[in-house]
Amino acid sequence: MTIRGFRGELLSVPRDPRGDAEAVRHERDGLLVVEDGIVIARGDHDALIGRYPKLAVEKLPGLIVPGFIDAHVHYPQMDRIASYGEQLLDWLDRHVFPAEKGFADRVHAASVAGAFLDELLRNGTTSALVFPTVHEHSVDVLFDAALDRNMRLLSGKVLMDLGPEGLRDTVDSARSESEALIRRWRGRGRLGYAVTPRFALTSTDAQLALAGELLAGHSDVLLHTHLAENERECAAVAARFPDAADYLDVYDRFGLVGARSVFAHGIHLNDRSCTRLAESGAGIAVCPSSNLFLGSGFFDFGQACRHGVRTGLATDIGAGTSFSMLHTAGLAYQAALARGHALDPFRALWLATAGSAALLHIDHRVGGLEPGQEADFVMLDDAATLLLARRTRDATLAERLFALQILGDDRAIARTYIMGECAWSRDAKRIS
Repeated sequence: MTIRGFRGELLSVPRDPRGDAEAVRHERDGLLVVEDGIVIARGDHDALIGRYPKLAVEKLPGLIVPGFIDAHVHYPQMDRIASYGEQLLDWLDRHVFPAEKGFADRVHAASVAGAFLDELLRNGTTSALVFPTVHEHSVDVLFDAALDRNMRLLSGKVLMDLGPEGLRDTVDSARSESEALIRRWRGRGRLGYAVTPRFALTSTDAQLALAGELLAGHSDVLLHTHLAENERECAAVAARFPDAADYLDVYDRFGLVGARSVFAHGIHLNDRSCTRLAESGAGIAVCPSSNLFLGSGFFDFGQACRHGVRTGLATDIGAGTSFSMLHTAGLAYQAALARGHALDPFRALWLATAGSAALLHIDHRVGGLEPGQEADFVMLDDAATLLLARRTRDATLAERLFALQILGDDRAIARTYIMGECAWSRDAKRIS
């Protein structure tokens, strides 16, 4: 049994702060007590330290926040980040599908998986819902790398029997490989599985039905796919499924809309879809960076709030242009404002932590630095650059947090902790 203490300025937003003045939890001089990787106590240092007279305490400078949780990201697209030209469908054909074909090589896939997870840690991301490729071993090597780093990760083999040559499976292979992966990885480490049809256009009706069967047959797995990202994509879906009420209804007809469903993007949604999302408990991983990069549009935060749609925040690498969830939160503010909604910095932090955790059904484990949760946290440096230092001097907590979101990036991540152990340090890089 190992008990450790961490002293510093603690900040978390374990609940949606919209309309909840008590949701923001902040201790200027706080103490986090961790036993075997789990938070067992948290509070004001002077009020709490008397309960632990022999506690070894590490003093942490900066602002301590929960580890970031990326609700939608593609690890095979890491090396295609910043690829020039075209919107979604053409960009996939030109850049992404050729890159993903290379993941037929297990050694290559393993190399990218390790580099990808290290980049997450460097940016303060401790948990993620990750797209791999159609190849079964693309999940194995990612989960192996996550086990090695003790990260909380969710992923699942991509289903796409209408994919391009070299990235095409079948209904039968999708079934057998998905079932094998679930059996192989269930209950191991901090891992979770997600049934992952790429999107409606890359699967036959039979495969979409299979995805619904897999979801219904395993109560502990998520559904992870794309929804209403791009106008041309939406038009193509409408043409293929003329009897569906809208894009979401396509998934609904195959049993893919429910409380465990995570849909990336959701930019072009009507009110019927938002009502259905809210009543089903499904949610949206908002991806402002990639939406801007591909010219897809801006997520309507106001519409989502009116309907009570669950939301989280995501980088969507490689259409997204930064692994930094701080930077992504800053872009979310700008995207929201473009559609007339002001995103409060504390709500942005909630989206990047506990909001995404709730969307991924891991909020009982991570996201709030609450007692009983795993001690994944990040040490933020609000003086990481000269400009940040100037902007945050004598600033309020809200001003400091907002400046970190607008001006911050990987440079503001001083350390990343996984279950109370330093997994990445700006000075020492990855900690083995």
